Amino acid sequence: MDSQVGSFFGTYVDRQTALRLFVQNVYAWMAGGLLLTAFAAWATLTIPLAFELSMSLRWLLALVTIGLVFYLSARIESMRPSTAKALFLIYSVLMGKTLAVIFYAYTTESLASVFLVTCGMFGATALYGYTTKRDLSSIGSFMFMGLIGLILASLVNIFLQSSALAFATSVVGVIVFVGLTAYDMQRIKELYDSAAAHNERATNYAIIGALALYLDFINLFLNLLRLLGRRR
Repeated sequence: MDSQVGSFFGTYVDRQTALRLFVQNVYAWMAGGLLLTAFAAWATLTIPLAFELSMSLRWLLALVTIGLVFYLSARIESMRPSTAKALFLIYSVLMGKTLAVIFYAYTTESLASVFLVTCGMFGATALYGYTTKRDLSSIGSFMFMGLIGLILASLVNIFLQSSALAFATSVVGVIVFVGLTAYDMQRIKELYDSAAAHNERATNYAIIGALALYLDFINLFLNLLRLLGRRR
C-alpha cells in the first residue's frame, strides 16, 4: 500500500484513515468477543446443569481454549476469514464457560467494580501503546519472560497452595499484562502493514490482533480480581 493512499477494506483512503479503520475493526472484534464471553459466563452461572457441566469439564475446557489460541496464532495467515471468525467466536464462548467457574467465587459487586478498574487501566495503557513513538519491543520481550515465570510460579503454587505466592503472582501478573497491552497495541499498528499488503486477509489480521488484546484484558481482569475481589 502507498504511504499516502491505497485500498483497505474495499475503500480508497489515506494511510492514517486506513490505519484507524483497521484498529477500529480490531477493537470491534475484541469487544464482541468480550460481550460473548460475558454472556456465556452469565448463562453458565444461571443454568445449574450448564454450571455443573463446566465444573466437571473445567480442565478440558482450559486445554481446548489454549489449543485454539495456538492454532489461531499459527494458522491465521492461511485460513479463510470465515474460519478465523468462527474460531474466535467459539473461543470466546468456551472462555466464558471456563471463567464462570472462577466468577462463581466472587460477589457480583466485586466483578463489576474490578471490571471498571480493568477498563480504565487497559484503556490508558492501550492509548499509550498506540500513541507512543518509543519502540516497545524490548518491553514486550521482558514482559514475555515475566509471563513464562508467572506461569511456572502458578503451576508450582498448585501444589504449595501458598497465599503469599498467590498474592505475588497476581501483582506481577498485573504488571506483565499492563506491559503486554502497550506492546500488543503497538504491534497491531505493525500488523496493519501486513493487512494492507494482503487486503483479502485483512479480517484475519484484525482477529489475531483482537485475540491478543482480548487475552491481555482477560488476564489483567483476573489478576486484579484476585487482588481486589471480594469472595462470597
